[in-house]
Amino acid sequence: MQNDYSAWSLVRGASAGHRNWRPAWTDAAPKPAYDVLIVGGGGHGLAAAYYLAKNHRISRVAVIERGWIGGGNTGRNTTIVRSNYLYPESARLYDFSLQLYEGLSRELNYNIMLSQRGLVLLAHSRHDLDSMSRWANAMRMNGIDADILGPEQVHALLPDLDMSPQARIPVLGGFTQRRGGTARHDAVAWGYARAASDLGIDIVQNCEVRGFIKDSGRVVGVETTLGPIRAERVGIAAAGHSSVLANLAGLRLPVTSYALQALVTEPLKPLLDSVVLSPGTGAYLSQSDKGELVIGAMLDLFPSYAQRGSFAVTQAIIAGVLTLFPSYSRLKMMRQWAGIVDVVQDSSPIIGRTPIPGLYINCGWGTGGFKGIPAGGWTLAHVLATGENHPLAEPFQLERFLTGRLIDEAAASGIAH
Repeated sequence: MQNDYSAWSLVRGASAGHRNWRPAWTDAAPKPAYDVLIVGGGGHGLAAAYYLAKNHRISRVAVIERGWIGGGNTGRNTTIVRSNYLYPESARLYDFSLQLYEGLSRELNYNIMLSQRGLVLLAHSRHDLDSMSRWANAMRMNGIDADILGPEQVHALLPDLDMSPQARIPVLGGFTQRRGGTARHDAVAWGYARAASDLGIDIVQNCEVRGFIKDSGRVVGVETTLGPIRAERVGIAAAGHSSVLANLAGLRLPVTSYALQALVTEPLKPLLDSVVLSPGTGAYLSQSDKGELVIGAMLDLFPSYAQRGSFAVTQAIIAGVLTLFPSYSRLKMMRQWAGIVDVVQDSSPIIGRTPIPGLYINCGWGTGGFKGIPAGGWTLAHVLATGENHPLAEPFQLERFLTGRLIDEAAASGIAH
């Protein structure tokens, strides 16, 4: 009885202390005007605000979010970070992002729980092997780590993988990026939010943009549910809702929004040490620090703003995972969700100015938004502060859809889209 009483006293004491904790960031009310306004309080928007203050000494900035911080795609993904892209432009951008991730816990003084456990892509055919050899060699030429794996090496990394002669889907080998891994998605958002707030950035939640204020064709602010807010420059970083917001400003983006599904199983003891991607089945999975298997799926191939996805895709991806890992068949699925991803024709982002003066965009990351948060924020902050594209973002302008200079990274997303 004494033990029960002591435990309850401890809980009550902890709860009382929790009520007195200082909030990680200030939940601000919007001011009438700012130098820069960022629409979207996910990872990219928060990172852009932080780098505006840190890199460019611009702190008269507000981040406005329709819901709550990190409640969109930042909290609805499979937390994978990697830079195994094919083209030099993509390789530079995503590896810069991974390098920033590698130092982010120290920089923000906030543990983002980065786990560089390595990433393994599986080859299921001779065609896969040829493609992955080309892919890995391109990565090496771009200065990024990559190692080709034979079947024995794959099995050593993934002992639960069905490598038997009777396997329904054979595994002939693969390749790995050992610096790849996972990070805690909400910790990334919270870390950037706290750091930005400490530098004087206003973070405004539950504030929906209903329109844009223009003066002689130039965007000079936004109309919101909390009233008008004016700014010299406005940036949109709203992932799957980018095209909706751009339409309010009179801009049509080459973006289609799809639901990208994921699910988690009940927690288990540690059994999966690497992130696994199987392009042939569309499945990718890792094990979280809580022990859950985090399983990602392919896109629902119809436009949608739903955050739940379809049963058909859930069924197909579970079938793919169980084909690869039959021993997981008795696991129970605990939760399922979808993020709204913004896909463009070449599956590469758009970062920079728009044809409307005063309006800037960060969108088109598709299935790669989480891994691109630090670089997306860094490069958006640069163009918002200077008016000039960052060199890393120069290839990723809207104009490429007119000139035809596309950077087609559809295959490098590692899933079927």
